[in-house]
Amino acid sequence: MASSVPVTGWRKSSRSQGAETCVEVGRVSDAGAAVRDTKNRAAGHFTTTAPQWQNFVEAIKAGRFDR
Repeated sequence: MASSVPVTGWRKSSRSQGAETCVEVGRVSDAGAAVRDTKNRAAGHFTTTAPQWQNFVEAIKAGRFDR
């Protein structure tokens, strides 16, 4: 279900280049982030708080999701 929080500045994730599973990230007014599927934008998006987004980005940078 899509959030009713206004989202601006949608951009494709730099990690999605050449991948079949692409996501876009946008900014929300309360300094959090919104995420949606690039190939299915009509499905909506979900939002995170700023601390949740920061923890997620730090985990990516630390390689916690690498295979």
